[in-house]
Amino acid sequence: MSEISIPTRNKIDSEPGNSAGTKTINSRADRPTSYKLDDIPVPNGREEDWRFTPLSRIESLFADTLSGQPAALTFDGKELTEGPLNYRGEELPVHVTFVDKDDDRVGFTEAPGDRTAVVEWNNINKACVLTVTKNAEVEVPIVVRMHSTDNTPAAQHLSVICEEGATATVVLLHSGTAQLNQGIEVKVGDSANLTLCATHEWDLDAVHASNHRMTVGKDAVLKHIVVTFGGDLVRVCSDLAFEGTGGDIEMLGLYYTDSKQHHEHRLYVDHCEPKCTSRVTYKGALQGEGAHSVWIGDVLIGQNGFDTDSYEENRNLVLTEGAHADSVPNLEIENGEIEGAGHASATGRFDDEQLFYLRSRGIDEDTARRLVVRGFFAELIDQIGVETVQEHLMTIVEKELDTMKETA
Repeated sequence: MSEISIPTRNKIDSEPGNSAGTKTINSRADRPTSYKLDDIPVPNGREEDWRFTPLSRIESLFADTLSGQPAALTFDGKELTEGPLNYRGEELPVHVTFVDKDDDRVGFTEAPGDRTAVVEWNNINKACVLTVTKNAEVEVPIVVRMHSTDNTPAAQHLSVICEEGATATVVLLHSGTAQLNQGIEVKVGDSANLTLCATHEWDLDAVHASNHRMTVGKDAVLKHIVVTFGGDLVRVCSDLAFEGTGGDIEMLGLYYTDSKQHHEHRLYVDHCEPKCTSRVTYKGALQGEGAHSVWIGDVLIGQNGFDTDSYEENRNLVLTEGAHADSVPNLEIENGEIEGAGHASATGRFDDEQLFYLRSRGIDEDTARRLVVRGFFAELIDQIGVETVQEHLMTIVEKELDTMKETA
């Protein structure tokens, strides 16, 4: 195994003027991370992180400089501005701040480990920080719309901080046309409970690279949901690390990939603390010539991850000829004293037995196919826990089903 020079995982050490550390690449945890552009070069497609990605369709986001405008942020129909959030005349215990990237509320997670992420970091002027105050219980879902009309490559950064003991649901709705490099940092404080849902309903010409970097504190709970329907190319990388014992995370994903669309979801869960639990469930359906989905699930149970309980799965339903799904679960275990760890992956066509059962009860084939796909997604959508979002997503699924072609 060769030695290469990479930045240390400490933000300060990886800033300009500080030396980089040297490690042997023998684990997913050893991926290079840095805040400096030169440390994470433009990929050539042979790298493990990029071998499934059509680089020609995303290369505009690799440039050192991005000049476009980020997506506009709105809440409750109004532009997101500094100060406490106001929902229909009621002030919520949630504060919005726009800060420079040297502020402590930005850059508190692992340094970028992806070319798009490091480009984003070096191109942002201000970051939006959404803070749920300590011990607050926010009953109203915080729905932030992120709409773009600028197709010039741009960068955007958002931090979501759920302070100690707080409970909240944050929903990020992406729409419009864009070429957007996005960084989302999430901190769930000790004993806090956060549901974070990001939906990607871009126009068909949009290109979006989003990097979610998250930390979960002692006895904290995070439900992280990613939904992808639109866009020409959408690539979401979600990295999570525990910061205390007893953390609990659930990662849910849903994607419906149409003709010529590329939807890529990469996850990394770092079980670096004892007695933590993770559950990962991603489901996707594909239809049309050139539809391509990629799911990579990396779970590392480190030497200090005693009593870890982890399981991840990915299910893909291929609806037509010409669609292709890549699914790769990876599990590294460095500790023998765990509660459990496992993974599952399945890609296939319609279940003939299900179709036969429905048709034997007088349901025509087209309706039977719709029922199977609807049930496939509804099982996951029902776990989101935000009724308005669930209804919205099922409406989109129904629209997708209207265009569904028969499986060859």
